[in-house]
Amino acid sequence: MDRDKSGRIVETALEARQGELGPSVLMLLGVSVGLAVILMVMTWMIFFRT
Repeated sequence: MDRDKSGRIVETALEARQGELGPSVLMLLGVSVGLAVILMVMTWMIFFRT
């Protein structure tokens, strides 16, 4: 990272867009979708089952 004369950090567009890509992001997405599905199924079984 470079700094300009005033001390602010200067980054290129590529450096500014970088984010974390990896198994932790995929695991978080999978767990959250799985929990949402489980909660929806439980709600259906409690309230809408005839």
